[in-house]
Amino acid sequence: MAFGAGVLVAGGLAACGADAKLVDGKGEEPPPESAAQLTVSPETGTEEAPVSTEIGVEVEAGEVTEVVLQPEGGEPVEGELRPDGTSWVPSSPLEYETTYTAAVTAVDADEIPVTTETTFTTMASPGNQMFASIWNGSEYEYGQATPIMLDFPREFSVPEEERANVERRLFVKSDPPQPGAWHWFSGNHLEYRPQEYWQPGTVIEVRAAIGGMPLGGGVYGEADITQTVHISGTARSVEVSNETKQMVAMENGEVVKTMPISLGKDSSPSYSGTMIVMEKLAETVFDTTNEPGCNGEEDGEDCYITDIQWAQRLTWSGQFIHSAPWSVGDQGVRNVSHGCVNASPADSEWIFNFTRVGDPVIVTGTGVELPYGDGFTAYDLSWEEFLEGSYLEPPDTTQTDDD
Repeated sequence: MAFGAGVLVAGGLAACGADAKLVDGKGEEPPPESAAQLTVSPETGTEEAPVSTEIGVEVEAGEVTEVVLQPEGGEPVEGELRPDGTSWVPSSPLEYETTYTAAVTAVDADEIPVTTETTFTTMASPGNQMFASIWNGSEYEYGQATPIMLDFPREFSVPEEERANVERRLFVKSDPPQPGAWHWFSGNHLEYRPQEYWQPGTVIEVRAAIGGMPLGGGVYGEADITQTVHISGTARSVEVSNETKQMVAMENGEVVKTMPISLGKDSSPSYSGTMIVMEKLAETVFDTTNEPGCNGEEDGEDCYITDIQWAQRLTWSGQFIHSAPWSVGDQGVRNVSHGCVNASPADSEWIFNFTRVGDPVIVTGTGVELPYGDGFTAYDLSWEEFLEGSYLEPPDTTQTDDD
């Protein structure tokens, strides 16, 4: 009977076919293993993680297809991969003192997936938080040379060793796409521009994702900042020549109007360079009595208090385009100003209404260069010079994506 039972068993096996395999006694094929090798960060068990934490991704022989980040008992967090695929960035800061699990999935060349998980806990809300601001607003259409400007408080300077990390958390997307870069004019002031002027009608989405981010010296960012910036659909610029003593208004590359002007006299010359209209004041007062040598009094031609109309600021140090009825006879002939671009009342009003904040004003031939950082001087630097102020690799300007 034992021999007969053995035959029956053997016969039963033969009837299943030569290619049959048993897996856990169920007769199923094991799932194929993915060739993709996936490593994620932060490491499982990490505590005190900043709420600016990104899900780091390292993948070999594959590509990431999904990242799901979820707090205990909560809904998945929105976010997206960086263009270079090195990490996944949450769309807003994470919650303090919260445990999160990230599940990252990658597939190999045969679309076979592999998933790796990590669990970490964020830090408590820090006491020393620093707020930053984006200068540009969403309610205004700016000129084509407008830089995106980010400022930290004057009393704070981001340490050099942290500036690359801060830059990586500053996201700029433009439509149409125009790759650009940030430039640190100081430890608390950055400006962003594309290689050339913004294209007319560009819409720029900015996110300074610094909420909860370590900024150095035990200081953390207070909150993320987002802004939408609109560039005018008309490209306007102003060209000022010391040689001809003329100011030329340009629109879409064509001359619109030419006006006589007077620039700075020898003792107070105007700057040459690419400046930008910083602010527009239909009426203001120029008061130089608190400057060195004036002793708070009106005393001589360089110490004065004067009502001014149609003023457009070009530098922090006080060079403007403005109405100067007292110098109309000199305009187009000789320089008599304290460094400003003087024009007649009618021409000053016309150019005031023509320009917008962010339009470039290019002054040539004065022999004195615009000082670095005196105003919005992003476009006074060549593209190569501008990139020297960034702590990241330069953007690929052959690409059509701006991230």
